Amino acid sequence: MADRFSRELTLRQLRALVAVQKHRSVTAAARQLHLTQPAVTLQLRNLQALAGLPLIQRTPDGMLLTDAGREVLALSERIEAAVAACATSLDMIAGRTAGRISIGAVSTAKYFVPFAISGFSKAHPNIDVTLSIGNRQEIGTALRGYDLDIAIMGRPPVDIPMNVHLIGDHPHVIIAPTIHRLARKSHLTLGDLADETFLMREPGSGTRGLMEQLFETAGVRPKIGMAMSSNETIKQAVIAGLGIAFISAHTVATELDERRLVMLDVDGLPVVRQWFVLARKDKVLLPPAQAMMDFLSANGAAFLPRTHGRLRITRPSARDKRG
Repeated sequence: MADRFSRELTLRQLRALVAVQKHRSVTAAARQLHLTQPAVTLQLRNLQALAGLPLIQRTPDGMLLTDAGREVLALSERIEAAVAACATSLDMIAGRTAGRISIGAVSTAKYFVPFAISGFSKAHPNIDVTLSIGNRQEIGTALRGYDLDIAIMGRPPVDIPMNVHLIGDHPHVIIAPTIHRLARKSHLTLGDLADETFLMREPGSGTRGLMEQLFETAGVRPKIGMAMSSNETIKQAVIAGLGIAFISAHTVATELDERRLVMLDVDGLPVVRQWFVLARKDKVLLPPAQAMMDFLSANGAAFLPRTHGRLRITRPSARDKRG
């Protein structure tokens, strides 16, 4: 069975499965693939016969993959990644391009990643770089689907074997308007902030998860105001007096310099995590992507926003790093 599966499996069969999984419908999958519905059904039937197991099941929510179907889907993602890498290699051999790199970064990293890419591009001007920005959950999904060569984030996914390299420290602080009643207070506790309204990132954000962990550990339940999907919106809302926020210090360096925001002096803060550049262990990096990985590992810290000595950084414990 295994020999026949590997010998007769085709890309068309796999792409039919991927399309059905995406749309939960053979009809919609056929439209995406520019095929007739019977043609897609035939591809799925042949693939299922090769697998020797049901790959799709009909449900009230549409057509869903079985456990076996998800295994074949994972295979499809690896094969598509290999095909894309081969196409890039052929373009490089033919001299049509110096290569391409697909980078994903969590949204907080957008305050330094473009500058790092610019520094890399000065040394490698003919390499095309694509940058995708999303929250931690979205970047994790892209890594699982082999959509990215490398990613930049604060905490590597725990369910994917990764090659991980440190970039540098990533401090998190609590910000408030400059006229806030606690702006000039020293040695505040998290309990002192229990009555303040906190503006938060959306679910799936690493910053939000870190804040929830911080307050849970302290036994304090913060009063939550609005949830927002961007650091820029949170900063403007804090400046406008709508609340205070737990946020990456790298996102507010300019506003702190310009005195449009103030960093509250809270015991135990800043909370320091790290920035990492990482890639899947089972994804072979072509020379351009490996060069970017090496560049960020060696030089990435130089592009981190400066906090100008305002932060009293205490190194996280081994337990903190694992969290």
